[in-house]
Amino acid sequence: MNMKTKTIHTLRLAFALAATVFSTSSASAAESKDHVKKSAAPAAAGTLTPANAKTDAAWLSQAVAAYPLDGCVVSGDKFDGGAMGKPQDYVYKTAGQPDRLVRFCCKDCVKDFNKEPAKFLKTLDDAAVAKTKVGK
Repeated sequence: MNMKTKTIHTLRLAFALAATVFSTSSASAAESKDHVKKSAAPAAAGTLTPANAKTDAAWLSQAVAAYPLDGCVVSGDKFDGGAMGKPQDYVYKTAGQPDRLVRFCCKDCVKDFNKEPAKFLKTLDDAAVAKTKVGK
């Protein structure tokens, strides 16, 4: 894959992440203007599954190349092939949203992610936005 294609894929990912962040911010702003409090429906929960042979190899390759962090989203440990070994790749799926790659250093971090997925997905979103700004 040439540099221009990688750049296009990275920009597409960044725009998709930014759109998600902006749509969430807009919804929150609209809700805060309401004077009557409404019971908010819980956000659709996603599912986290290990990447495996059934995972689209082309998608996974692009997602790894565009991944905004060089370490575990939970612990921050760098993916350097040290004691933790290779990163553990998982796919986070939410209805109506594109699949997302989430990389961990170990299974304990997978358990921690599942306790607060929104927190760690926001970390990924923030890192993608920062990576896009640096790439300009």
